[in-house]
Amino acid sequence: QVQLVESGGGLVQAGGSLRLSCAASGRTFSSYYMGWFRQASGKEREFAARITPSGGYLGYAHSVKGRFTISRDNAKNTVYLQMSSLKPEDTAVYYCAAALTNSNSPTDYNYWGQGTQVTVSS
Repeated sequence: QVQLVESGGGLVQAGGSLRLSCAASGRTFSSYYMGWFRQASGKEREFAARITPSGGYLGYAHSVKGRFTISRDNAKNTVYLQMSSLKPEDTAVYYCAAALTNSNSPTDYNYWGQGTQVTVSS
């Protein structure tokens, strides 16, 4: 069982930056692939970024590549999403999730946080 708690969301102007954090409970955090997803109002949840258990492989959605950076600290049981050059279309609730497989699909993720709101004003 893994419990995930996101933090770091907020209101930011276009072009600004935010760093999201996701703290995980449990001793097996380093065994999980971790992902960040987002869901804008009225839209389906979509993949943003993922990272392998060791942190050696990173994957990004085309819409965020070059602007977002995912990282993890297994000693702190935490995964991060550094977001830069934010755009109004990045406005969404951001979720972190844990999976036992390397995937972009939300259905492959077993554990989810409660989400944190990111709002980018123009």
